[in-house]
Amino acid sequence: MKEKLTLIKVGGKIVEEEATLHKLLDDFAAIEGLKVLVHGGGRSATKLAERLGIESRMVDGRRITDAETLRVVTMVYGGLVNKNIVAGLQARGVNALGLTGADMDVIRSVKRPVKEVDYGFVGDVKQVNATLLGDLIAKGVVPVMAPLTHDGEGHLLNTNADTIAGETAKALARLFDVTLVYCFEKKGVLRNEADDDSVIPTITPAEFRRLTDEGVIQGGMIPKLENAFQALEAGVTEVVITSAAAIGTAAGTHVVSALRENK
Repeated sequence: MKEKLTLIKVGGKIVEEEATLHKLLDDFAAIEGLKVLVHGGGRSATKLAERLGIESRMVDGRRITDAETLRVVTMVYGGLVNKNIVAGLQARGVNALGLTGADMDVIRSVKRPVKEVDYGFVGDVKQVNATLLGDLIAKGVVPVMAPLTHDGEGHLLNTNADTIAGETAKALARLFDVTLVYCFEKKGVLRNEADDDSVIPTITPAEFRRLTDEGVIQGGMIPKLENAFQALEAGVTEVVITSAAAIGTAAGTHVVSALRENK
């Protein structure tokens, strides 16, 4: 029987503000058993870029990463944000290790090909070294993963944190009983964006298609849910979308696989 593992993905806003960061660290430290944390940090990167006179350009919520921007996100994601989290977890008795995908060749990506948009140094995940990560986790180490990967040819690549969380969860599902939790500012997937309490408790693939057609689910929530369904199909046991304040509870939206939907 596989050991349970909880993989938490948190957005940049949560880890960049002192009050929400401290609560996150408290809640994450309280999770029993094996665990992994994946974080963002986009707002801090944008602020630092502005101070350095570097323009931040976004397309559909994705950062265009030229060479100067790559230096900024490397400093922020792999340095400031990641190490603040690691230090905070160590203070709470969690033996955390900060990692980018380049460290120990944990996550290798390919540079996104140029189509309608040239995203620059942005990576699409090619492989996750689950064996190496699993060995660390089994030794009691808690990986804290920054949204940076590498191409194996000496180049770092800015990589979407939701994607890193999903791909890492899929890879680790071969070794562990994985629950993937996407945390953000809302309490879950909402029926009414203006009503924070209109949380949809469960979403099946059929309901996802219907709600997307109706415009209830839109914007960045669409790729987040697509990632969730793909993770379930690849062997992840459970996917939850919830607020960071609800870590460790049953609150939020539970994403249900097509297999369970048809039972």
